[in-house]
Amino acid sequence: MQRSRTTEKNVKRLVLIDDHPIMRHGLAQLIRAEDGLDVIGEAGSAREGFEIVHKLKPDLAVIDLTLPDKNGLELVKDIRAAHPATQCLVLSMHDETLYGERALRAGARGYVMKEEAADHLVTAIHKIISGGLYVSEALNTRMLEQVSGASRSKATGMDALTDRELEILELIGKGVATKVIAAQLSISARTVEAHRAHIKEKFGMTDGAALVRYAVQWVESRKKV
Repeated sequence: MQRSRTTEKNVKRLVLIDDHPIMRHGLAQLIRAEDGLDVIGEAGSAREGFEIVHKLKPDLAVIDLTLPDKNGLELVKDIRAAHPATQCLVLSMHDETLYGERALRAGARGYVMKEEAADHLVTAIHKIISGGLYVSEALNTRMLEQVSGASRSKATGMDALTDRELEILELIGKGVATKVIAAQLSISARTVEAHRAHIKEKFGMTDGAALVRYAVQWVESRKKV
């Protein structure tokens, strides 16, 4: 869905990519209440989101991580590769300690938790549009410590997983079969199995049942956050 309120040159044009219409509506109201910002398009899936970015070429895309057809991190990578002039801001319910740095590595210029959107979203948008990065103070401190060497230890647990491995772990936890995962991610079943093997190795697991149990517990724990 697309809608343009103004064509003034000084107004920054945004699109919202989130599969919850009520969330998009609330975000659009919040953004449009700010002078100099307008929401010109909305999408409920990664495919629709990429198409609307391609068509409208907005200044900024606000992207949820959990989309029905593709992980938001992959969408950020796609948009940044095809439309580098469009900046990306990730807005998600998921903990930034797990996804914040991943979002920046994927090409996003900021990360805001949905529960903090009312207080920080507009600030994040202005900072990104002005050429900066936006993350919470806690994540910024963590990243600075890593750069300075204060916490330069070998990545373990979730931090050791690649974006694709993390995506597959989540699908395993949701009970999605290997063949379905392969079809959804447009990769072979053999590749999915290879990723599963890498995840088990990084977690120090020896059998698939343990991986499934862990994945299910992890997905359930995130629902309670």
